[in-house]
Amino acid sequence: MDRRLIRDLDILTLQLFIAVCEEGTLTRAAQREAIAPSAVSKRLAELESALGVELFVRRANGMTPTSAGQTMLHYSRSMLQNFENVGIELKEYALGIRGYVRMRANLSAIVQFLPEDLEQFLSSHPQIKIDLVERPSRVIVDDIEGGNAELGICVGEIGPPELTVVPYRHDHLVVVVGAGHPLSKLHDVAFRDTLDFDHIGLHADSAIFARSLTSARQSAAPLRLKIHVPGFDALCRMVQANLGIGIMPDRAFAIIGAPLGLCAVTLTDAWARRQLKIVHRGEQTLSAAGRMLLDHLSKAEVARHDKTEESATP
Repeated sequence: MDRRLIRDLDILTLQLFIAVCEEGTLTRAAQREAIAPSAVSKRLAELESALGVELFVRRANGMTPTSAGQTMLHYSRSMLQNFENVGIELKEYALGIRGYVRMRANLSAIVQFLPEDLEQFLSSHPQIKIDLVERPSRVIVDDIEGGNAELGICVGEIGPPELTVVPYRHDHLVVVVGAGHPLSKLHDVAFRDTLDFDHIGLHADSAIFARSLTSARQSAAPLRLKIHVPGFDALCRMVQANLGIGIMPDRAFAIIGAPLGLCAVTLTDAWARRQLKIVHRGEQTLSAAGRMLLDHLSKAEVARHDKTEESATP
């Protein structure tokens, strides 16, 4: 690699480059980073010279990244994130924590399975810290691909072929209804037969809402959406208030909906039976703590199945 390029790709230059991309002008970027505009301009000019490409389209009213600039922005953010992660992890080591795992998971995994699975893991590895953030499944894939987290748990098709996918758990979607609702007497129901009723939808980015919307379109019937809510607890409260019916996973219903006196009707559609998956960028990219957590989570379904069989044995 060009030694000049290595020299010019210092942290301050990357921060200034990102600031100009986000603020749109040298002046605002300089104010944000508390540095003179002339120093920002000089840094960017040296960076473009070292790279041999123009990173910005310069106009009278501001600056916008070129195609090369957009690529540079992606890698700059990734590099700065890596620098920050180094600082975080080394600080944790200084505090006596011997591992740090950045993790993303969808709402279904966090509510249904992860509390018990992580409690078991952390009781055996008390010096490991897990940074768990809830994200929609499609965002989780982007975060893992971009290196913003080591492990992710999501549902649906995993697009990027370079990601490794490991089975985690299964769940089954149910229709949540009030005790006096016409559907409450049924054991199971097809999604199309729920479209005569008002629905309480999860947030627009959720995999459950997206799949419900797709199924309604395939049924050539409108989804009578009453309101969007951010989570399963809010969905159950809205159903309890007779504002409509909702779709959520069976175990989440058992934890949240059943204590409210609500009823669950099993969805018969094939898409209602879901596989939750662990995604990562390959074991070679994982920290030692990340590999241990991956091993624990990938065996969670087998361990649960074995425990269930043991309890069922007379």
